[in-house]
Amino acid sequence: MISQHRLRRRVQFYETDTAGVVHFSWYFRYMEEAEHALWREAGLSIHPPHGDIVWPRVSASFDFQRPLRFEQEFDVVIRIAEITARTIRYTSTLSDGDTIFATGSITAACAQKADGRMKAADIPPDILACFEVARG
Repeated sequence: MISQHRLRRRVQFYETDTAGVVHFSWYFRYMEEAEHALWREAGLSIHPPHGDIVWPRVSASFDFQRPLRFEQEFDVVIRIAEITARTIRYTSTLSDGDTIFATGSITAACAQKADGRMKAADIPPDILACFEVARG
C-alpha cells in the first residue's frame, strides 16, 4: 500500500513570470504531477482509458513561504492525509532540503461518469486496497 511519493523537479522557463519567479498556478500542477506519479507507483492510472471513474477536485489550496525561481531544483512530496468512502485528501510540500517553498492540500472526490454526467460514487475497493493514509 502506498501513502506518499517524492518527485524531483526543476523549474522550467515557461513556468515563470518575467522576473523568473514561478507563477502561483504552477504549484497546483506540480502537486497534481506528483499525485499522478503516486498512482502510477501503486500500479494504477488516475484516468485509465475507457474508465468510468473520475476524480474532480472539490478543494485546493497552497500557502507560499518562498518563491521558486527558474532552473531551481526542488522536491514535491505528496501524502495521502485522509481517505473517506468518497474522497481522497492529499497534502503536499515543495522543498529543497530544509527550505520549504510552499505547502498545499487538494481533495479529490470519486465520481462515476454516466450519460455525460458525473455522480458521486464510493471509491472502488481495488483502488482503496492500493492506498493508505500516511503516518507521521
